[in-house]
Amino acid sequence: MRTFGICLLMCLTLVLSGCGQSKFISYDGPAVTQVFISKSNRKLYLLHGEEILREYKVDLGFEPLGHKAESGDGRTPEGYYWIDTRNPNSAFHLSLRVSYPNSKDIARAKALGVDPGGDIFIHGQPNLLRAGGPDWTAGCIAVTNGEMEEIYAMVTDMTPIYIAP
Repeated sequence: MRTFGICLLMCLTLVLSGCGQSKFISYDGPAVTQVFISKSNRKLYLLHGEEILREYKVDLGFEPLGHKAESGDGRTPEGYYWIDTRNPNSAFHLSLRVSYPNSKDIARAKALGVDPGGDIFIHGQPNLLRAGGPDWTAGCIAVTNGEMEEIYAMVTDMTPIYIAP
């Protein structure tokens, strides 16, 4: 009887281990040399040189017009940055951190006497709550979870990112 129980437990473990699909996929194509985001078109492009490898529809901060000026303003920053951290345990499926604020952002905020904010990410959907409507983030760039898995596999740390108005 004990042997039957152990066999049953092993079978269940094997079956259940195959049920969950991994959020980590592999990519062996051309290197992504730049991420380009057009806020006005709500598009994210992964580029290899001038070639567009992938294109995604995005949601932005809840106040999509204008450059991020301070913490809590709901705007997505504009300008040149880079991907500086990968977070496999994000509260938003997967995420890649944008190096906002840069030195210009810090100087601008200091002149205004405000905190420039930070923690701007490209990320998937929330793990706990569902997002509703367009432009729902606090200033981040959001895609679907499946799209985020592709982006996460293709983009490496220190990849330049340009966010255009």
